[in-house]
Amino acid sequence: MKAVAKRIIKKLRRAGFKAYFVGGSVRDALMGKRPKDYDIATSARPDEIARLFPGSLMVGASFGVVMVRASGRIYQTATFRKDIGGSDGRHPDRVIYTDDEKEDVARRDFTINGLLLDPLDGKIYDFVGGRKDIDGRIVRTIGDPARRFSEDRLRMLRAVRFTATLGFGLDRRTAAAIKSVADRVAGLSQERIAEELRLILVHRERGRGVRLLHELGLLREILPEVADCEGVTQDEIFHPEGDVLEHTFRVVESLRKPDFPLALAAILHDVAKPATRRSADRIRFHGHDTRGAEMADQICRRLRLSKKDTAAVVELVRNHMHFVNLQKMRESKLRRFLESPLAGAHVELHRADCLASHGKLDNIRYIAAMRRKWGRQPQVVQPLLMGRDLLAMGYEPGPRMGQILAALSELQYGGKLTTPEEAREHVIKHYTKG
Repeated sequence: MKAVAKRIIKKLRRAGFKAYFVGGSVRDALMGKRPKDYDIATSARPDEIARLFPGSLMVGASFGVVMVRASGRIYQTATFRKDIGGSDGRHPDRVIYTDDEKEDVARRDFTINGLLLDPLDGKIYDFVGGRKDIDGRIVRTIGDPARRFSEDRLRMLRAVRFTATLGFGLDRRTAAAIKSVADRVAGLSQERIAEELRLILVHRERGRGVRLLHELGLLREILPEVADCEGVTQDEIFHPEGDVLEHTFRVVESLRKPDFPLALAAILHDVAKPATRRSADRIRFHGHDTRGAEMADQICRRLRLSKKDTAAVVELVRNHMHFVNLQKMRESKLRRFLESPLAGAHVELHRADCLASHGKLDNIRYIAAMRRKWGRQPQVVQPLLMGRDLLAMGYEPGPRMGQILAALSELQYGGKLTTPEEAREHVIKHYTKG
């Protein structure tokens, strides 16, 4: 990938243009990491880039960005520019192209992303103090932080992401600026918010990320329902760690390599506790799982998540209390639950939930023991009978048919029915037609 990007640089240079690697690839290289991609900054104008690289995508050409196709990959190639204004808090009002790479760097977000690398001679150009901040492990805006955030409000979330995922500290002036304008992040598109949230939550430092979102006032703007959990006390016997928000943070921190739906479910699993809290004999939160699933659905829709991710988050939140009586479940019901598509996520959320509160992992050990007991028995993949089979037998569609199929599934998982013939005989014996 680097060799291909280098060839793009060479071709731009031979055509008489300046061209450098810029941004994350330079930062990562200096930190001893392998860059995930290579962005290119050049003095060539978009039409000149397109002429040199036929088949390029001009999707961002109005902002000087051209996607160059090379060896089956896409390389973002951007013209040096100055950005004028930013009244919508997302895009510049006007773009002025320039031949001066210093002017281009000056309009970028953070010093650690403002470095240029000439891959032909290995020289790094630092006009903003980026190397010093990488060495000092500091995330700092280029120039006035208030101006940088007014130009693009998403930079506030990016500041949190870089601080957490790189293991850096956040510059004081930059942090103060975010706190002063955190409410403006609510005006961003939900898709952009969701993407930054995803990048924070799937990283191993996700806990630090969500705590920083809260500390800077951003959590209140993007997930106000979660921020409302602060100060909601719990029964100390079950939750010695503190209020609902602290518990939530600890659950997120306790997860092992979650995907986005699982990590988001961890943040939302107790989101209904403020609305369901009761304290008669002791503190209780009756129905917070059901109400929480409804709230999670609304939040996922607000964030414009896919139907698949939304369904996963909602199911995880709705069933996170399923483990309370897990060891009392019929073996057939437990096995069916543990062979469901989200079983691994359910178990991981429960494990993190326990570690973040009372610390007891009895259910996790019980599940492991039951799985050892079942050994390598093949999983039941296909139900013995389907709805169409019941229709063919003369049974009418409706709720009763669903009850029959559920009963058959229970018997199948319990090993009491093993063939379609046995299932048909059972239905005929126990259920009248009509």
